[in-house]
Amino acid sequence: MIFDTVFAWLEQALGVSPELQSKLLISLVLILGLGLLHRVALNIASRQTEDVRVQYRLRKTITYTVSVLGVLLVGRLWLEGFHSLSIYLGLLSAGLAIALREPVVNLAGWAFILWRRPFDVGDRIQIGSHAGDVIDQRIFQFTMLEIGNWVDADQSTGRIIHVPNGKVFGEALANYTSAFQYIWNEVPVLITFESDWKKAKEILQAIAVERSENLSEFAQRQIRSAARKFMIFYTNLTPTVYTSVKDSGVLLTVRYLCDPRRRRGTEQAIWEDILTAFAAYKEIDFAYPTQRFFNHIQEGKSGMPPNPDSTGMDE
Repeated sequence: MIFDTVFAWLEQALGVSPELQSKLLISLVLILGLGLLHRVALNIASRQTEDVRVQYRLRKTITYTVSVLGVLLVGRLWLEGFHSLSIYLGLLSAGLAIALREPVVNLAGWAFILWRRPFDVGDRIQIGSHAGDVIDQRIFQFTMLEIGNWVDADQSTGRIIHVPNGKVFGEALANYTSAFQYIWNEVPVLITFESDWKKAKEILQAIAVERSENLSEFAQRQIRSAARKFMIFYTNLTPTVYTSVKDSGVLLTVRYLCDPRRRRGTEQAIWEDILTAFAAYKEIDFAYPTQRFFNHIQEGKSGMPPNPDSTGMDE
């Protein structure tokens, strides 16, 4: 009786028909009911496990499911003339594609990410010029905790970057941790030409092997697992030292496998070992850019005529 009075007043005061009032009321009840269902489901899911990753995936699954269910129920209520769900979805898609191109592209990107799994929450990726750890994934964008930029060795800057999902279609995407969870890192060590470079190379090789002990075995197992999906293969996973010559001396480059998130820590440990080891050998010196003055009379080759300019003779 009360509802009839309220409906009659709304029709007279606002000109809202009883049919429209009924739809509004049902829509409100549906939204409140789905909101309550969403909250209850989240509470139940949070008690099932203490794993943060599992909880995150459960929250996302519940949110997406309830949202889609709400769109379908409320949409069917307001478009009850369209009894075919395919017609309703087709008209909705066509309208969105025309009016909201960017959101539709981002929605398609979200579907692609869920289907192909180029990355997941917790992965370290680089897309375009942005790199970071993925900390959230939504329908229109995903969020990264930025690394690099003005901070060396891929450490976090503390900034949060929101990237539209549509970027996966137009930007190159690199994943640091998916399938094969190690990266190759290099530490260049420059020593003088007068140093015993062979001894230095032996020392560097020993340090690299010590710091990478047992890592190659885990990496080899991961490669075998990744090879089932990707064409990934390495013939040698043990650390090595390469030799080359630069302007200021002999360059010895230590190449080794490391965890992407521990690159700076491993590099620091290797450098500390190098500094300690080289300090014990007087025949090994670090090279650096220097300036030298050459006296042709005293240092020139024997038998060569003297330089007139250096002896004070005029031309």
